[in-house]
Amino acid sequence: MKRLLTPIAICVSSVLLTACGTATVKNESAAVSADSVVVHYADIAEAVYGDSLTTALDLRTSIDAFLAEPTEANLEAAKTAWIASRVPYQQSEVYRFGNAIVDDWEGKVNAWPLDEGLIDYVSVDSYGTQSDINPLYSANVIASKSLMIGGKKVDATNITPELLSESLQEADGIEANVASGYHAIEFLLWGQDLYGTNPGAGERPASDYDLNNCTNGNCDRRRAYLSAATDLLISDLEEMANNWKQGGAARVALLEQSPEQGLSTILTGMGSLAYGELAGERTKLGLMLHDPEEEHDCFADNTHWSHYYDVKGIKNVYLGEYQRVDGSWVKGASLSSLVSKDNMQLDAEMKTKLNSTEMAAQAMVDAAAQGQTFDVLIAMNNTQGNQLVQTFVDTLVDETRVTEDVIHHLNLQNIALEGSDSLDNPSAVFE
Repeated sequence: MKRLLTPIAICVSSVLLTACGTATVKNESAAVSADSVVVHYADIAEAVYGDSLTTALDLRTSIDAFLAEPTEANLEAAKTAWIASRVPYQQSEVYRFGNAIVDDWEGKVNAWPLDEGLIDYVSVDSYGTQSDINPLYSANVIASKSLMIGGKKVDATNITPELLSESLQEADGIEANVASGYHAIEFLLWGQDLYGTNPGAGERPASDYDLNNCTNGNCDRRRAYLSAATDLLISDLEEMANNWKQGGAARVALLEQSPEQGLSTILTGMGSLAYGELAGERTKLGLMLHDPEEEHDCFADNTHWSHYYDVKGIKNVYLGEYQRVDGSWVKGASLSSLVSKDNMQLDAEMKTKLNSTEMAAQAMVDAAAQGQTFDVLIAMNNTQGNQLVQTFVDTLVDETRVTEDVIHHLNLQNIALEGSDSLDNPSAVFE
């Protein structure tokens, strides 16, 4: 399954210096049109995927430094770089559901949950040794120079980006066989989180990568896997960043549609990420099951930030603004401006709901700073924590209802937002 600052005033001038950096602001003296909103939506996509690539390159630099000198301090620096790389990427997820080219690609970089035993050693006590539905559940590529996949022998002597992408990713057609992307790298940096719904994240030692003081065996192959997965993430992000540049496939596909279809694309992404994916699959499902395996960034316990920046991404495309990792702003024609031209009340309501959702996400971030990360919040009998998570779900659902009002106001047709059994048919979750 493929799994989802303070604003400054817009002015007529093209560049405005602020305390936060440089704001690139389009001239909005002309009337906002559906066409201009769609074009600017593509401009934000170009910026956010560009930033995702930039931070992935920073991640590779940190990982290279760690592999050159595998100390605990350098491992922590690589972890910090991984968390930083999630900030722009999560803000891109609002582009997934409305744009087929993004949705078809997304599984390469952000697929979850994953059966981590495919990649490396795991705790048998918590993980087990086999699965009824996944023959590669505990294949441990790092310890295995050959594998049987679909009845064929696969040579895994050399761990390369091609091996990960062509032979291992979703091997045997099983979506839990996630061999690449952010979460594979996350597992390689943190290791398993063995704390369940108690405080604590993965605790992989730096010596797992130390050729002179190797722990848990196969340090040379583990190093090769981490390098290959990082290089593959960068090449995949390069592909999508280029897709949103002038003449790129994603931008062309979007702008070949009518302006009304373009607006439908934007709102499909907003509503589907907010409702079916984020409120449902990534949040409510884990809360219902009290299961940390349903946590998005489960090895690093970084889920609170991933959810926060998903919410920020939705808000970005409605307001037509995005703050880049260098502190500069991209601003221009927005859905907000388009809606407010003849329905200021609806626009105000939409912004209120977006702010409420952001506040609910911030509450989870604040809880995590006090040791109550997402997996702790969803624990059985954690009444206050459960309510904090439920409030986040509720604000996303409320936000989606107003998104539907915006869709109706703009008279857009044939929009189907993603749903989730956890919200629409809860009894099915337990069947």
